[in-house]
Amino acid sequence: MKCAIIGHGKMGREIERILVERGHSVELVVDESNVEDLTPENISKVDVAFEFTTPDTAADNVAKVLQAGGRVVCGTTGWLSRLKEMEELAQSKGGALFYASNFSIGVNIMFRINRRLAELMNPYSEYEVRVEETHHMWKKDAPSGTAITLAEGIIENLDRKSSWVNDKATDASMLEIESFREGMVPGIHTVTYTSADDVLQLKHSITNRRALALGAVIAGEYLSDKQGVHTMDNLL
Repeated sequence: MKCAIIGHGKMGREIERILVERGHSVELVVDESNVEDLTPENISKVDVAFEFTTPDTAADNVAKVLQAGGRVVCGTTGWLSRLKEMEELAQSKGGALFYASNFSIGVNIMFRINRRLAELMNPYSEYEVRVEETHHMWKKDAPSGTAITLAEGIIENLDRKSSWVNDKATDASMLEIESFREGMVPGIHTVTYTSADDVLQLKHSITNRRALALGAVIAGEYLSDKQGVHTMDNLL
């Protein structure tokens, strides 16, 4: 698989290492110093581009790849207001988009458990539910995309609304999620159901960003011969 990496920070470098370990080649690396190299000609030379930059630049980077009919795996969060636009672009240009708020296999299994747990908690109105997330101090968006996905899973599957949910809430952007930024924490996400008598917690902690990078590379391998819009649910 011939690859491009857009964003050569900590995640980009980790993805590069794993790509080489798994026998793939990195044909193009684009960062702040050479954004002009993200051209249709260069995109046409690779099978998959990996986009891990910032909320301010992600959508434009994804659009450039899709406009050229390319395939892109995007793990940047904080730009969801333009996700539908990018999905439509992937369909109309014959490219492929794989977006996930978190590429950890463990987190994506947590998403599924979270949805099922919300269904199971429906009859028990004595439980209040909350979502918390903790990340390193350099993470720019808050709440994290992963926390938003967890909250969406609760809203979609918990029929009776906890007091922390606005009665008119239809998506996680309208929910209060507790966010903390401290130290070097790669990512901790917790869903907590609390009653007067007990506490039930669903928790996932990432101990190394390799878990995220490996999941992204696996997503790229999956996407390398596909078109259209894909998610971790398709991969799993």
